Amino acid sequence: MKKLFFGGVVLTIVFAFVLAGCSGGDTKDVSKPGEASQEKANISFWHAMSGDNGKALEEIVNKFNEQSDSVEVKAIYQGSYDDLLNKLRAVGGSSEAPAIVQVFEIGTKYMSESGFITPMQEFIDKDNFDISQLEENILSYYTLDDQLYSMPFNTSNAVMFYNKDKFKEAGLDPENPPKTFSEMKDAAEKLSTDGNYGFTMATIGWFVEQLLANQGALYLDHDNGRSGEATEALVNSEEGLNIFKWLDEMNKAETFTNYGSNWEDPRGPFFAGQVGMYFDSTANTAEVIKNSPFEVGSAFLPAADGKDPQGVVVGGASLWITNQVDEKQQDAAWEFVKFMTKADIQAEWAASTGYFPIAPAAYDEEVLKEKYEEYPQFKVAVNQLENTTVSPATQGALTEVLPEARKIIETALGEMYEGKDPKEALDSAAQKITDALK
Repeated sequence: MKKLFFGGVVLTIVFAFVLAGCSGGDTKDVSKPGEASQEKANISFWHAMSGDNGKALEEIVNKFNEQSDSVEVKAIYQGSYDDLLNKLRAVGGSSEAPAIVQVFEIGTKYMSESGFITPMQEFIDKDNFDISQLEENILSYYTLDDQLYSMPFNTSNAVMFYNKDKFKEAGLDPENPPKTFSEMKDAAEKLSTDGNYGFTMATIGWFVEQLLANQGALYLDHDNGRSGEATEALVNSEEGLNIFKWLDEMNKAETFTNYGSNWEDPRGPFFAGQVGMYFDSTANTAEVIKNSPFEVGSAFLPAADGKDPQGVVVGGASLWITNQVDEKQQDAAWEFVKFMTKADIQAEWAASTGYFPIAPAAYDEEVLKEKYEEYPQFKVAVNQLENTTVSPATQGALTEVLPEARKIIETALGEMYEGKDPKEALDSAAQKITDALK
C-alpha cells in the first residue's frame, strides 16, 4: 500500500479489485471497468454518542468499513453536543475539520448559515436518492426553504415514563396513563405518599418546547423562525402560561418536586421508586427499563385541557457533510450517510438505543420487531411521532439563540419553583429571549 497526503487527509492506495460500493444498490462504484486499484478515502466522523449509545454507533461504523471497498470511516467522540459544536467552530474553515459531523437539532440554524457545510440536498439531487423512503415528520425539522440540509440520524422525542407498580398501589389504571394536565395533577396527588412525589421533570427547556408544540403553539414569531428571521419570543402566550401554571400548582401542592436541571437528576429518584411519573427522552428508554426494579410504563406527553394534542418536536441530532474536505471525501461521506439510512441499519440502531428509525421500513426488520415485542415501551415514541401533525409548531423553533433561550426558560422555571408568580416569570423569560434575538 502507498500513502499520499491529500488536502490534509491521508489517502491509502489499495491495490485490489473493487467488488462493490458501500451502500448496496445506492452506491456507485467509482472505479472504471478493468481498473485494478482504487484509492480508499479515509474520512473522519465527529460524534457525541457516549456509553451504550457510543458502543452501538462504533459497531455500525465498523460494519460499514468491513463492507466498503472505497471508504474507511474513523469515528471520533468529541464530548457532549455543545462540546462538539464548539470544537467544530474552532476548526471550521480549516483542514482540521471532519468530513462528517453529528450536530444536535438546535444547531441547525447555525450550521445552515456557517459556510462550513455542503447541503445534503446537493448529494440527494446528484445521486437521485429517494428520500420518500424516510420519515417525513423527521425530515421536516431539517428542511429549510424546501432543501434538506442534513440527514437525520439519531432521532428522539419526549415521553413520560411511569411506575406501573405504584399506579396499581394508588388505585390507578397502569394501562391508562393520564393524557391531560388535569389528569396528571389528579394522578400525581394519588401517587404522592410517604414523602414520595407523583411527578417530576428535569428543569430542561426542551420539555417546555415540547409541551408548547403539543398545544400547536409557536415558540418564536415568523412561524418559529422558519418563514423569516425570528425577532420575538412567543413563549408567554396562553399556551405557555398553561404549562407554567400547571407546574406551579403541583409544586405548591407538593405533588411535584424539582430535582435539578441535569438529565440524570430525576432518573435516580424514579429508579428508587421515589417518584411515580417523569418526563425523559425516548433515547433513554433502554436505560430506564434496565435500571428500574419495577414494571415501567411509557406514555405520550400530556396535553393542556381543552387542547387537541398536536404532537412533538423531534430531538436528537443529524449528520452534516462539511465542505472543508475535497470533493472525493465529500462523496465518500455521502456513501456513509446513505448507509446510515438503510432500513436494517436503522433497525439495529433503534433496537440498541431507544432512538427511533428515520426509515419506516426498519419496523419490518426482525431485530426491531423482536425488541418492540419484548419492550413495547420503545414503540410509544414511534406512535407519538406518527400522530404528530406537521406544522411550524411541531417543526420546532429555528434560531441560533435557542441554546441560550433554553437556559432562560430553565431559570424562569427555577424562580417559579422558588415562589415567583408564573406569569411574571414567563413574561420576563420572553423578554430576555426577545432581547437575545435582537
